[in-house]
Amino acid sequence: MSDQDRSHELADRYGRALLPVFGTPQRVLARGEGVHVWDTDGKQYLDLLAGIAVNSLGHAHPALLSAISKQAETLGHVSNFFASAPQIELAEKLLELADAPAGSGVFFANSGTEANEAAFKIARRTGRPRILALQDSFHGRTMGALALTSKEAYRAPFEPLAGGVEFLEVGDEQALANALAPGDVAAVFAEPIQGEAGVRALDPDYLRALRRLTREHGTLLILDEVQTGIGRTGHWFAHQAIEGLQPDVMTLAKGLGGGFPIGAVISFGQHTHDLLQPGQHGTTFGGNPIAAAAGLAVIGTILEEGLLTHVRDVGEELTRELLGLAHPLIQEVRGAGLLLGIGLNAPVAPQLAAAALEAGFIVNAPNPTTLRLAPPLVITPAQLATFTAALPALLEAVAPEGEN
Repeated sequence: MSDQDRSHELADRYGRALLPVFGTPQRVLARGEGVHVWDTDGKQYLDLLAGIAVNSLGHAHPALLSAISKQAETLGHVSNFFASAPQIELAEKLLELADAPAGSGVFFANSGTEANEAAFKIARRTGRPRILALQDSFHGRTMGALALTSKEAYRAPFEPLAGGVEFLEVGDEQALANALAPGDVAAVFAEPIQGEAGVRALDPDYLRALRRLTREHGTLLILDEVQTGIGRTGHWFAHQAIEGLQPDVMTLAKGLGGGFPIGAVISFGQHTHDLLQPGQHGTTFGGNPIAAAAGLAVIGTILEEGLLTHVRDVGEELTRELLGLAHPLIQEVRGAGLLLGIGLNAPVAPQLAAAALEAGFIVNAPNPTTLRLAPPLVITPAQLATFTAALPALLEAVAPEGEN
């Protein structure tokens, strides 16, 4: 059987065996190494999406492989009736990186959605009935996380959702102040950069207002750093780019495990530490030793290889090069570090992503006018240059008449 026949056979089997929630796979991938992956036809791709900001260290990184295999040889899974050293060490390391004060704590889950579910329950434990989220938010697809997600197409098939959630216009400080004024809001959920909305960063002044006003009204500020955390923006957590800004609760996942499933909730300070009491939340797999070992390996490698500075420098250089193309279809480049959105002047992002894939580049179109880049943190300027060199021709291929 040829490679191409094998690829078609696997795609056909996928369609028969899996529920169709993800649509038809664009390719069947076989292996990865560094910042590249190969499909079952043997074609190589530069991975500029990293599993949607997950594969922090790229594919098959030696440090991650070593940590996972070494831990699996000793202790793979225990229930949360017991603790393990990797679980404790990872929690301590996250508290350290987050500059969390005394009385803070960590809960481990298996995904960003699960982390946001736990944060939702923390908010409910305040006893206040209302929760605020932002327009264009995305916090996950389980029922609680979906209630915090504003996109109507995601919500409508599953209503009624958890009640008490209201959505605010991003950047409107007066609307925020008015919504908080009655004093009955448990929490405000926000993403420092709204990834699924097209990589749109909240204005620093608005983030400061979120912190100031929630504190004034005794409301929790819950920052969803599932996509932006663990070095993705050139800081351990995106909110750390703003001096003095610290949430009451933060959720993490994606890049934390470098490809191994793990999520986390960090509560900042004693006032949030005890909101969830024994028996009020739980997980079978959360914080298992292998996932924790993976998280420690990712963090250790970022530290050892100086990747925070690397991400800031490479991200700034990539932004300059993209804008320097001066193509009429490119309106702006948004985001921070290695989470960037190329804003387009026409709704051709899906066609551009498809053309890029054909040319050997994996990117993503979160909406019709945005191309998202979230490559492994270890990517080099030379590797990125192959994409920027190819991009003008790709733009020309999809540009509407008159935009060339």
